[in-house]
Amino acid sequence: MDSPQPSAEPNAPKPADPPPLYFEARAELAYRYLAGEGLEIGALNWPLPVPPWATVRNVDRMTPERLREEYPEMAEVTLAEVDVLDDGERLESIDDDSQDFIVANHFLEHTDDPIGTIERHLAKLKPGGVLFYAVPDKRYTFDFRREVTSLEHLLRDHEEGPGRSRREHYDEWGRLVVGSERDREDPDFPRRGEEIARRLEAEDFSIHHHTWTGATFLEMLLHCRRAFDDEFEIEAACRREMEVVVVLRKTGASPDPAASGETAPELAAEVQRLRTQISLLERELDKTGRELRHVKQSSSWRMTEPLRSAKARLGRRR
Repeated sequence: MDSPQPSAEPNAPKPADPPPLYFEARAELAYRYLAGEGLEIGALNWPLPVPPWATVRNVDRMTPERLREEYPEMAEVTLAEVDVLDDGERLESIDDDSQDFIVANHFLEHTDDPIGTIERHLAKLKPGGVLFYAVPDKRYTFDFRREVTSLEHLLRDHEEGPGRSRREHYDEWGRLVVGSERDREDPDFPRRGEEIARRLEAEDFSIHHHTWTGATFLEMLLHCRRAFDDEFEIEAACRREMEVVVVLRKTGASPDPAASGETAPELAAEVQRLRTQISLLERELDKTGRELRHVKQSSSWRMTEPLRSAKARLGRRR
């Protein structure tokens, strides 16, 4: 939901190009590890494709209508229906030990206290349940100018409360994410960046409070595993282009594997095929819309309007 403006300057610093897609980790790992009844937090317009034996309820802090009001850039976007209105960091309406899985993709970076969020998510899982997370690697996103959030910083936020650094995160956003390189050359930019930070902070705008690379995210997870007395195992971890996808399993009796691996690549290929088809249809629809607007603006369309109206009236009389 963040919408910093990318720089159009040809030689301006920009995010690194992400690695190519070697492995469709979201579809593959969802197919292998998700089963039963669970939750997806903040799916928005990109819900995770899940296998037929997994039932998902979507969680968000706002309804789709309210989200569109708060974030105008999503006005024309198709959003997942929200089944549970709740704060995804706390899930206070969800009973402990009740879920087979929780999915939260591109969510942890928005949280005030990622370590505490993981701990609370684990509490909602049944023994043997799964946490499915994806986080962006900051090197390949608009966060590229920012420093990686250190483990020490994350620990202080968890132990002392995230309020101690919340303003610092917004200041960093206003200074390093918003605006172009040309904007940064303006002597007045620090003042304007601070104004933007204060406005976003007052609105509780959902920024990336924390940043990771793949390695530093795994460093945090390994710390959590030790701190939580080995309450979970890291079942899988993989890069998927600009993001890192992980599967964590809560300790307890592990269920039988959800499916054999023979058909998982077929599912991943089908997901990619459908996404490509949707993209082509969206481009074709956009092209048709532009052509129709062009036709309606033409003089011939306006001149023939009376004839079309008359034909329509005759048609109704029949």
